[in-house]
Amino acid sequence: MTHTEDAPEPVPVLLFVEDDPADVQLISRAISKVDLPIRVVHLGDGDQAVNYLSGAGEYADREAHPVPWLVLLDIKMPRRSGLEVVQWMREQSDPVGSIPVVMFTSSSHAVDVNTAYQYGANSYLVKPENYSQMLSTMNVLKTYWLQLNKLPRPSGAAHKPA
Repeated sequence: MTHTEDAPEPVPVLLFVEDDPADVQLISRAISKVDLPIRVVHLGDGDQAVNYLSGAGEYADREAHPVPWLVLLDIKMPRRSGLEVVQWMREQSDPVGSIPVVMFTSSSHAVDVNTAYQYGANSYLVKPENYSQMLSTMNVLKTYWLQLNKLPRPSGAAHKPA
């Protein structure tokens, strides 16, 4: 019987999809301040998110662009909205179809909240208005999603593009 060492634990990836430069800066600053134990990948629109998640084009190398464990997704974006992205994700097989999605948007409209959940979002957060509140929100995100909650982990074979 041979002994094999366990492979090192993969670094979790947070896919953060946001098009507004001011929000990107504020969120990125708060993420770095709370020291999330995760690699953050930022994309600026819904089409890029779908390409990344499907491992298409420039994102085909899954070693360089691994399947995320969690997606933080704005609703109102160019090319493809966050609602369209989450709807697309839920139509996919695993691992993409089961990745938890946190809608993170400035909209508090009931129709957006309801639609996000109908399309398969796991959580809906309204973006805070200032840095102090954003920092608090990122701490909650870290505690709940990355420390307390058990996230599905993409298997090595499952993330190879078709």
